[in-house]
Amino acid sequence: MENIRTDLAIEAHEMCSKKKAEETEVGGVLVTEDKRDGVFVTVIDIKSIEGEKELGKPMGKYITIEAPDIKFSDDALENTAKIIAEQIREICHVTESTKTLVVGLGNDMITPDALGPKVVSQLMVTNHIKTYMSELLDESYSSVCAIVPGVLGTTGIETTDIIKGVADKIKPEIVICVDALATRSVNRISTTVQISDTGISPGSGVENKREEISEKSIGAKVISIGVPTVVDAATIASDSIDAVIESSEELKVLCKENERRNIIKKALLGSEKNMMVTPKDIDLVIRRAAKVVADGINLALHNSVSF
Repeated sequence: MENIRTDLAIEAHEMCSKKKAEETEVGGVLVTEDKRDGVFVTVIDIKSIEGEKELGKPMGKYITIEAPDIKFSDDALENTAKIIAEQIREICHVTESTKTLVVGLGNDMITPDALGPKVVSQLMVTNHIKTYMSELLDESYSSVCAIVPGVLGTTGIETTDIIKGVADKIKPEIVICVDALATRSVNRISTTVQISDTGISPGSGVENKREEISEKSIGAKVISIGVPTVVDAATIASDSIDAVIESSEELKVLCKENERRNIIKKALLGSEKNMMVTPKDIDLVIRRAAKVVADGINLALHNSVSF
């Protein structure tokens, strides 16, 4: 499969399917789709080593929730939060006795990378109350604790080591990691949420891959939740050129897809032009994305929470 600059399994599947000239059939991968209240839910289940190789993603379930109106519509935000909660519950099977550690990955000093810390700031954290003042909460609240471990450049410590240290001490059944993602589609920035049960490799979408955070490395079930906030500049350039070429039959003949992508990649690779791009309204994007993810987690972990 072509080396795709994306964290989204749905995009890896789309590119692989296009390469194979198929709609959805990729070996070892099961895809189901649903739509309700203007929100599209696609579940990609990678079931084999063949599927891993085809998509370049570990075996497991990847749930993509696409809500085109989430950026401006409060109704869309509420509907999406409820769907996020449903999907988390289905994967995690949360009960009142479940202890969950939520990890806000990223750097809150860099807006496109601040999703994780912003989500944590809006969570209903209850572990300390259930531990020391349990009479204040009924059984509809589960035990939730949260950390923002920062990034290697500011702490000097691998994020995985920090999370494992905390997890070893408090022993959560579930670890939910929230992070900003990279996409290959401008249209998916801030309108898409990906939930996965395979863990996460922070920074992989922007070629700054750190140690993976997974059940194997942490010792607890790891769920990752992410929203795309950046796109590769080379992808934008390629898509723009594609649009021009598609408008001309003569250019289609002269410019084969693989050739033009290689030309673009060589022109931008290793230069100051090879950038990750974020929208000009990134402050709004992060604020809305953090709210929908935080609301979804709160709804999933506490039965008494409602809008």
